[in-house]
Amino acid sequence: MNPEHGMAVATALTNYVFPNELHVHWSLMIVLYPYITGIVAGAFIVSSLYHVFHIEALKPVSRYALVFALAFLAFATAPLLIHLGHPERAMSMMFTPSPTSAMAGFGYIYSAYAIVLILEILFIYRPTLVALKQEATGFQKPLYNILTIGSDNVSEKSLALDHKIIAFLAAIGIPMACTLHGYVGFIFGGVKANPMWATPLMPVIFLLSASVSGIAGIILSYILIKTFTRKFIDMDCIRTLIKFLWGCFILDFVFEMLELFSHAYMATHHWEALRDLYFGPLYNSFWVAQVFIFSVIPLVLLGILSLVKLPDSWVKFWGSLVSFMILIQVILMRWNVVIGGQLMSKSERGHTTFHPMWFEKEGILVSIIIMLLPIVFLFILSKVFPFWLDDDTVAEKQLT
Repeated sequence: MNPEHGMAVATALTNYVFPNELHVHWSLMIVLYPYITGIVAGAFIVSSLYHVFHIEALKPVSRYALVFALAFLAFATAPLLIHLGHPERAMSMMFTPSPTSAMAGFGYIYSAYAIVLILEILFIYRPTLVALKQEATGFQKPLYNILTIGSDNVSEKSLALDHKIIAFLAAIGIPMACTLHGYVGFIFGGVKANPMWATPLMPVIFLLSASVSGIAGIILSYILIKTFTRKFIDMDCIRTLIKFLWGCFILDFVFEMLELFSHAYMATHHWEALRDLYFGPLYNSFWVAQVFIFSVIPLVLLGILSLVKLPDSWVKFWGSLVSFMILIQVILMRWNVVIGGQLMSKSERGHTTFHPMWFEKEGILVSIIIMLLPIVFLFILSKVFPFWLDDDTVAEKQLT
């Protein structure tokens, strides 16, 4: 055995840590899974703010947010399948479900939400797809025929019916998106044996962080894509998104701190172990990184961007930077909850350590690839579904 590895093992096993707790079973894949589903839910909420609540300033990103959500939804189950020892058995929980299994519930929620999201995209893009179908040749012709659901009717009456269907799908999609991600917090909050997870606030915290990550992802990607393609950036849309991001992030950060402070104030017998965890192995990742660098600083910057009239160039730069910082904050929150909750020994008198490796099945390299796949898929989807209204004269004419 490598002497350094032996010393690390000995260190990890001190302070009353049981030998079977040396290995962290829920590793990076279980960190990425709620992170990706959160981005999906948050992006869908951005779209629904326009289609359901008629916030006109968000019209430029209303369609893009749906395609963005679909790109990430397509790979939401990838971390879980990689984590499973036998991923081919994954469908068994849906074919032979247990009524008390929250995991089986996720399978049905994920499938139903995917159907709703795809249908909403198809109905929103139907006039555009019909126009593209008429110009298509070769294999593109049957593809667009499928995407238009076999209907070329774009009369005023038909489009009015489409708009009603879109509003209905967006309305039912909001609670489905919230359930899709809130259930993840429910899974962790239901682990009664872990005092760090077992709190009724866990689903709320996960849901608020999902909204934050989705809005931040839309802001960052919108600015980057528009900048690199040298196209017009709607600053009213950016400023409105920043205000929504600020409001959601205030709630998210407050609930995260309330959950921790409630543990400290009640000072139950679990608090001693939790305090050692937060001020021990999680001190840098939680207090320094998540709370101070990627929470307090973005909160101040978002407040300035929301309340002070700044030049457009400043808003674009600082808005994209803060959005990137918040995306890091959310993944740090996932890390500290998922990994941090497993570092505390069941004896509640010690903790273990976790250092991710680069080339493991659930290592850093695989995690990077999984996060890149939705971006690649988003690029492919852009070849079929035009993101922006100013690139789509058909849609612009229908929505004006």
